[in-house]
Amino acid sequence: MTGFQLREAIVGKWGKPYDVQLRRMRERVVLLVMWKFVGQASFPMTEAEYLGHLDVVAAYLREWGVWETVMQGIAETRQRPRQGKAVTIPLPLGERASEWLL
Repeated sequence: MTGFQLREAIVGKWGKPYDVQLRRMRERVVLLVMWKFVGQASFPMTEAEYLGHLDVVAAYLREWGVWETVMQGIAETRQRPRQGKAVTIPLPLGERASEWLL
């Protein structure tokens, strides 16, 4: 699994290369699919920077063993990223969630 595979899953689902962020929310860690995307005037990254960012996120997902959960979450959600509202995909990290600091 790579950042490019994550990009393809996002574009395949929503048609645009949306940004993703890992965040700790209370006692859990989530993957947020944000509303900004590559090519948008206000998007702060180039395509190459975006793919590098996705590679880092994918490395965390691989290390934590939640890659399949993320791919399934993207495939099954009915939500869409929209202005001010990210799609939230919970990551089942169990006890490891308390160790992860942002």
